[in-house]
Amino acid sequence: MEKTVAQDFSYDPFDPAVMADPLPFYRVLRDEHPVYYLPKWDTYALSRFADIWEALRLTDGTFVASEGTLPSAAVLEHHNSGPVADPPLHPMPFHANFDSPIYENVRRCTSAQFRPRSAATLADRIRTVANERLDELLPRGTFDLTQDYGGHVAATMVCEFVGLPVELAPEVLATVNAGSLAQPGEGVEVANSRPGFLSYLTPIIERRRAEGADGSVPIADSLINFVLPDGSGFSDTEAATQMLGVFIGGTETVPKITAAGLWQLAEHPDQLAAVRADPDANVPIAREEILRYTAPAQWFARTVRRPYTIHGTTINPGQRIITLLASAARDEREYPDPDAFIWNRPIERLLSFGHGQHFCLGVHVARLEVTIMMQEWFKRVGDYRIITEAAARPPSSFQWGWNNVPVEV
Repeated sequence: MEKTVAQDFSYDPFDPAVMADPLPFYRVLRDEHPVYYLPKWDTYALSRFADIWEALRLTDGTFVASEGTLPSAAVLEHHNSGPVADPPLHPMPFHANFDSPIYENVRRCTSAQFRPRSAATLADRIRTVANERLDELLPRGTFDLTQDYGGHVAATMVCEFVGLPVELAPEVLATVNAGSLAQPGEGVEVANSRPGFLSYLTPIIERRRAEGADGSVPIADSLINFVLPDGSGFSDTEAATQMLGVFIGGTETVPKITAAGLWQLAEHPDQLAAVRADPDANVPIAREEILRYTAPAQWFARTVRRPYTIHGTTINPGQRIITLLASAARDEREYPDPDAFIWNRPIERLLSFGHGQHFCLGVHVARLEVTIMMQEWFKRVGDYRIITEAAARPPSSFQWGWNNVPVEV
């Protein structure tokens, strides 16, 4: 039975009730408040697919990410009196906080391995890691899909991307997962977790700088050799900070999507049988519905630099919008019967990886990892049962995903 919300409706992404289950709130927002004002944060929430698609499409300076794409409550509680300036070059924050051209130029330093052709060359390696993990897990009979399978594979690949020993994959996974958690009523505070993340990344930069940064560790070396518009380069900490997108994004999302997808198929035996009939052909089709239905990222923010009018409401410079991607994924204006899981649903547009300038850097690798982990699963695993009573979805204002999905094979 679908949960309902009280008639005296209010929405706040940091509200404990929202963090526990945002979906009923999203339905009310889409139906009754497509542009919803949160006075405490001087921020507007956009909940419909088409509105978010259009807002994120704009690259003309109407929206900027100067305050971060995932600002904390401490940032949002400060109300701006006008347009927000770009951050200073030093100390350099994460490059996504900048507008063009700095954002795109720094992003190129981290993107080479994630372009379509480069991503395709990773298939054999991902398949090897997935099968090595299944070799270890399947004899146990019971294990965790998110942490033990998907998490291990994704974290191993991230270690290889950034230049960490793969033996650190379990530590990296635990560190990144901890950074997305929040107490009910409090938002995710990325700054609190950043020292832990940088404790892995800064030594990579220090080592590569000492070794000459010759390009053999592409991401780190490109950042070390990068020249900013003022002629300066990154310090070790600044260069490490630019690696956070790969380190965090590549680790936490794919495992949750893979586990939740296998869970959804297990709950729909007819759909599971259809996908199993030809995993090579059908898993990529099912993957897109899994991405729509289970992607854990809830929202991203922008700050308005030029007045923006939507549904008769003008949002002024200095105010913010939060784009509720997870609400857009359940918008019946885009997807008929959106709360139903339909493995071969036709999907023309998807917002699970964002849209526009800040479209997910690792989208091609993410799709490949989900596909291969599910294909190898179906080739090697017969019957399996999700131990639903032991599954856990910790509170978070951002990554509302299943951190633990125990399975019995």
